[in-house]
Amino acid sequence: MRFYSAQLWMLLVASLLAGCSTLPSSTSALTKSPATTVPATEPLNAAGGADCVGTIQAPAAGLEATSDPELLQSALGQPDKGQLCMGQVFVATAPVKVYRVWDQAKSYTLYGRWWSFMLPKGPTDQYREANAICPSWSVLNQMSSCTLKVGSKIVVGPGQSADCGEGLVYPKSAVNQVYINNDSRNNVLWVENCDAGSNWPQ
Repeated sequence: MRFYSAQLWMLLVASLLAGCSTLPSSTSALTKSPATTVPATEPLNAAGGADCVGTIQAPAAGLEATSDPELLQSALGQPDKGQLCMGQVFVATAPVKVYRVWDQAKSYTLYGRWWSFMLPKGPTDQYREANAICPSWSVLNQMSSCTLKVGSKIVVGPGQSADCGEGLVYPKSAVNQVYINNDSRNNVLWVENCDAGSNWPQ
């Protein structure tokens, strides 16, 4: 009897060990913050995560992570082309304030695609490098704030490098930018309640 009992005990232990081996080795994927979780169906970046600098930071309250591969791809840029190095799509569930620095001589550029959750601060050259904005792209002398329309989708992430020509190259940046797919020419705007703007830097 003892012999059979020992055999049964060994079979029981073996089956328990086999069952444990099929459990996930980590539950970290289940406990990540929604702000940094990227749906598996979406590409995360344009040039490999290891090549990007920084992380996708938790956005302002009123935003929830969602999936929109087409929008994400439109926000990502190849090395030296600007835009985002990696990103996450969010949907606005409440009005969220965003800021933009633009060219006063071109009033339509208020409703551009590149924004920030944080109040932009100078000096201008430092801001350009942090956000990889070539001088030929914008003068950057006016700042405005708007609110995201509820239901609008945006992309948030650190910046890609930008080659501005004539030896001026901005490296990849850990500073998070906000991509809003505005199209002012066709009156498609995802922002509202914009102020008139003020001279920048202040």
